[in-house]
Order: sequence, then structure tokens, then C-alpha cells
Amino acid sequence: MAKVLDGIRVLEQGTFITGPAAGMLLGDLGADVVKIEQPETGDPFRAFKGGLYSPHYQTYNRNKRSITLNTKNAEDLEAFDELIRGADVYIQNFRPGAAERLNAGEERLRKINPALIYCSISGFGATGPAAGRPAYDTVAQAASGFLGLLINPENPRVVGPAIADSLTGFYAAYGILGALHERHRTGVGRKVEVSMLEAMSHFNLDAFTHYYSAGEVMGPYSRPSVSQSYVMECADGKWLALHMSSPEKFWQGLAQAIEQPTLFADPRFADRTGRIAHQQELIAVLSGIFATRERAEWCRRLEAEDVPHAPMYDASEALEDPQAKHLEMLVTSQHKTMGEFRTVRSPVTFDGERSMDVIAPPTLGEHNDDVLEPIRERIRAQHRSNPEGAHVET
Repeated sequence: MAKVLDGIRVLEQGTFITGPAAGMLLGDLGADVVKIEQPETGDPFRAFKGGLYSPHYQTYNRNKRSITLNTKNAEDLEAFDELIRGADVYIQNFRPGAAERLNAGEERLRKINPALIYCSISGFGATGPAAGRPAYDTVAQAASGFLGLLINPENPRVVGPAIADSLTGFYAAYGILGALHERHRTGVGRKVEVSMLEAMSHFNLDAFTHYYSAGEVMGPYSRPSVSQSYVMECADGKWLALHMSSPEKFWQGLAQAIEQPTLFADPRFADRTGRIAHQQELIAVLSGIFATRERAEWCRRLEAEDVPHAPMYDASEALEDPQAKHLEMLVTSQHKTMGEFRTVRSPVTFDGERSMDVIAPPTLGEHNDDVLEPIRERIRAQHRSNPEGAHVET
């Protein structure tokens, strides 16, 4: 794929998901992302069964290089400062105040490099009554009003992946790209700030719009009812999804596929308003029908009638689907010590060229020799020639 961010150097001092996700997205677009980690332990997300290469860590750290620095140490701080001088973007997702304690606050780094894009990611924002509170994915989902749209009232428990974490990383990358574009005109960097609360509230925009424009507080069944979305278990225990929406042709196609041509003559299900009002009854009827055949047969029938549907795959199935294979969504690479790495490629295509190349997530400090040693050698040479310690450019 075209490396549209080729030549952009990103320093990511992120942990867990939000900061690393932002760095990964920029790396996917071709930026040179250098992940700065604590010596010996690295990103806490690395820890896994006594090792430092967990599936969690691998998910958000492809297309990066890893170095280890303790910026509280004078020698390491000097190397860090030289990296800042040559960087375009710096990303951190510490709690407010932590970056300053690590000598990585925005004010200090701005003096070193006025053109730097400084990205700070937090849980609840840099100021305010909740600024110092710890924030994780579920906390941000709950505080933004989003979690309540996912919880099944009949079986209330947290479900699904880390949506708030990964989405906050997306929003951070979005802000960084905007700041980089502006810097082409001005030559001056920006401080980009995003919190998990703000990111998830924006992602939850539909619920807020319904409340403020129509006084409706949406619940977990609000959208599925209006969109007429269903999941059905088939005879083989496999599931499929239907998203029927409002076009009448889809409902007529469904009636043909399930061999129930008069079903939607029932006054309860005859039009969109009735189907919304009586969705629970319709679910009961359809569930009994779909339980009579295997999923593959239902998919064949639904496709023949142009009904919006898909098998409800798990991770072992989804990328084996013929369409996913056609799009070459699964990509692989080889790490020199960790072996084969498989992941989902970037979904963005430029001029018809897919992003098929991926660099496996680095081991801790894997690129110390490549990145840090040349810098440290230049610093040592500079100190020998200039004991006052004037900095050299990287």
C-alpha cells in the first residue's frame, strides 16, 4: 500500500490500548513509529504467561519499533530529548500529571521542538472533578451512556471487546492527522487532547441526538427494533444475522426464503410500524422457523432472495469466508524470534492498492541498537568536542 505517512516520525510512549492504538493506526499508514517503553517490563500489556508478547499487546503494536528508556535517568533523558528533536508526533496516554513527572510534559517538549504534534490521551480529560480518576474501557463506556445500550436487561453483564479504548485511539489518530495537515501550512505544532469520555460520548452521538431532538432515551433494544435487526439460531446450532430495515422487498424476500408467503399478511407484521411494535412476537415466530434448517441452507435461501443477512461468525470463521479471502484481509509476517504473526490488514486502500505488508510487533527493546546507539554515539562525540553540552540535531 502507498505509505501516505512515509517520512513522519512518531514517538509513542503509550501503554495498554489507547496510545498504542493511535500509534498503530499511524504506522499502518506508513509512519515510522518508535515505541518508547520502560526497561525490563515494557508496556504492561505485554505481560502474558511469564512472557512479554501477549495477544493483547500484539493486537495494537504492529508496524512499530521498540526501544527502552527511563526518562528519569539523565543519560536516557538526553537520548529521549534528541529523539524529540527529530520527531513529528509524540503520543502518551498517562494520567494527568504523569507525563511531567517523566520529563515528557508538553511544555518541556514544545521548547525542544516547536513543530512537534503533542498528543495527550486521558480517561476523563486533563482538568475537572474526575480528571484524576482511573479510567478503563468499561468505565468510559458507562460514563458516556454507551454501556447501557449494550447490556441485556434479562442477563445484565458486560459484553464485547474494548470498544472505548480502541475508539479513543482512532479519535487520537484523527486529531493528529488534522494537526499534521495544518502544520504543513504553519510549520507550528499543536497539542492534541482526547479523553475516553469525550471519544465515547461522540461515538454515542445517535443516542444524544435522539434525546435532545425528540426527548427519547434510547435503550439496548431501541436501534435493533427500529432497524429490524435479528439473530437466529439454526438447526446446527450456528447463528445468522438479519438486518431487514424498511424496504418492503426485503420482507417479501424473507417470506419467500422461509416459505411463509402469508406471514406478513398478519396485521401485527404487515407494515414497519407493526413489526417494530411487535418485534418480540416476530422473533418468536422466526426463531421457530430458522431452527428447522442448518445455517448454510438458510444463507443460500436468503441470498437467492436478496435478503440482507450474514452468518454470525466467530474469529475462527470470519476470515475464511470467500469474500474475506477475496479481499485478502488476513495478512502475515515473520518475526525473527517470535515466529509467524497473523493479523487483519488495514482496511484503507489507496488507488486500488491494498496494505498487504505488515511488520510484526517488536519484542521489548528490539530496536535499541538501531535507534538509540547512533544517537548515543553522537551525544558522546558532541560531549567530547563540546563539554558545555550543546545538542546536535538527529
